[in-house]
Amino acid sequence: MDALTDPKVHEIVMVAASQVGKSELELNFIGYMIDQDPCGILYIHPTIEDAKKFSKIRVAPMVRDSKSLRVKVSEVKSRDSNNTILQKSFPGGMLTMCGSNSASALASTPVRVVIGDEIDRWAESAGTEGDPWGLAMARTTTFYNKKAIRVSTPTKKNASKIEKAFNAGTRERWCVQCPECGQWHDIVFDNIRFEYDVDIIKNKKHFTVKSVGWFCPSCACYHTEKEMKKQPSKWIAENPAAYKNGVRSFWLNAFSSPWAPWESIILAYLEADNDPQKLQVVYNTKFGELWEDRGDLDSEDYFMQRRENYNAELPDGVLCLTCGVDTQDDRLEYEVVGFGHFGETWGIQKGIIMGRPNEAEVWKQLDDVIDHQYTYANGVKLKISMTFVDSGGHYTQEVYQACKARIGKRVFAIKGRGGEGCPYTSPPTKTKIIIRGKYIGECWLYNIGVDSGKQLIMDSLSVKEPGKRFCHYPNNPDRNYESKYFAGLLSERLVYKEKGKSHWVWEKIPGHERNEALDCRNYATAACKAINPDFDALDKRLKEASVNIRAGTAPLTKIQSSPTPPQKQAPPQRTPKKTIDQHFDDW
Repeated sequence: MDALTDPKVHEIVMVAASQVGKSELELNFIGYMIDQDPCGILYIHPTIEDAKKFSKIRVAPMVRDSKSLRVKVSEVKSRDSNNTILQKSFPGGMLTMCGSNSASALASTPVRVVIGDEIDRWAESAGTEGDPWGLAMARTTTFYNKKAIRVSTPTKKNASKIEKAFNAGTRERWCVQCPECGQWHDIVFDNIRFEYDVDIIKNKKHFTVKSVGWFCPSCACYHTEKEMKKQPSKWIAENPAAYKNGVRSFWLNAFSSPWAPWESIILAYLEADNDPQKLQVVYNTKFGELWEDRGDLDSEDYFMQRRENYNAELPDGVLCLTCGVDTQDDRLEYEVVGFGHFGETWGIQKGIIMGRPNEAEVWKQLDDVIDHQYTYANGVKLKISMTFVDSGGHYTQEVYQACKARIGKRVFAIKGRGGEGCPYTSPPTKTKIIIRGKYIGECWLYNIGVDSGKQLIMDSLSVKEPGKRFCHYPNNPDRNYESKYFAGLLSERLVYKEKGKSHWVWEKIPGHERNEALDCRNYATAACKAINPDFDALDKRLKEASVNIRAGTAPLTKIQSSPTPPQKQAPPQRTPKKTIDQHFDDW
């Protein structure tokens, strides 16, 4: 209760699993305010039905069973408008309960205390008037000693309102001291170890938990639930500086609850039996963890752990290099990708070039990437065969102009097209370049079916073992394949829409605003499909070059993995569309 009564704290955020007493905390605070510090209190639930249910089941019994509250809050009377199911008046104030979608209740009488319950399940907008929490907080503006409390079980990663609120506060977690090494840790599911038996009776699995305990991440010692619940425990803040701003935030899971045995938590996990919907409930309400909704794809953490240490710029297996460039108003983002037999790919280099796309220096820096000769461990060098540059945005004509000047380097402008039925690549066409209203020539433009490319990429990302269609990523720090990259690569998912011309559409996963990594990979993959390399021939040439180097009969060999670039006004050499499609369908 110290945070609730601390005059320096004006906002409290609590992320909590079930069975940890979060509702009791809210009720105790309401009872304290009614009895000791009366004022206007607004208690917001996800819906009006939730508010009525809470009033009947939780608030009414609390008032009935507490002598000090019973004499201050009168019973509900049909003729007394001050005391209804959703309004409880008392000397010095009133408790008002409402739903998050009730604009009138959220924007009327000023209140000093606002409590938001299960805010991750709130309506996105209170009618047509916008964010419910913003409307409620506007009612506290005139109070110097206002208090706001937000409580919720977590839901989906990066789409959770309570997660964002928690990150803005002190980020305190309930930590327990290890009996062996003395280090303090939050007990989380990743460090829980358990054994179980499973019996199948009438085609249904029945689980029995044999043992469950905690594995200390500092000293690797194993301790039972009984041992850990006897240990000292305390809140430890990850961001204590937020206290100066008056915001304290807390995160608590069911492993810390005195009412939830660890065995029951693990049993709920086992009974979910890998069902995504059931697992989300367990993660949210038991583990107190956010659920990441990516369909069949793994999280960015999984891909971070899967990274490899490359022993050279180019790992063995890479036979062709392409580059995809995404254009933004203040930068270019690019990725160099290596391709091998059967759709196997290697991330080679990810980078950002800051500056507007109409600045010559920006394109000179991209030239450094495109002109670079990438080297294998044996000394053989490989150049980028083709580069696709996104021409969307506010600098379309400048992109056209830059690509026209680099036709000899096989740099081409592209235009992305979404929707079902759009082929991934089509033969390029000429398009006019207009700079400041003046015609200065033409450049080649490829139309890219970006939805087809995204599906190809996502299918490849689901492959678990190196080989056909597997995606490799480097662990080398200078390659820039960090968590931010994978968050962008996994930023979209395919969803079904009943209305509209295209029923299946790609949408950004809530909380994943940046998708440049996915776009760059898409463009680089389209470039490889457009040139349709003969991987067998390239493999043979690379092996011959390697033999010559080992024999000392030839200097370091540079391999160009594409045909000679087309002339300035000629379309690039390419195979017929049918052959290209067949080749990539085999992937």
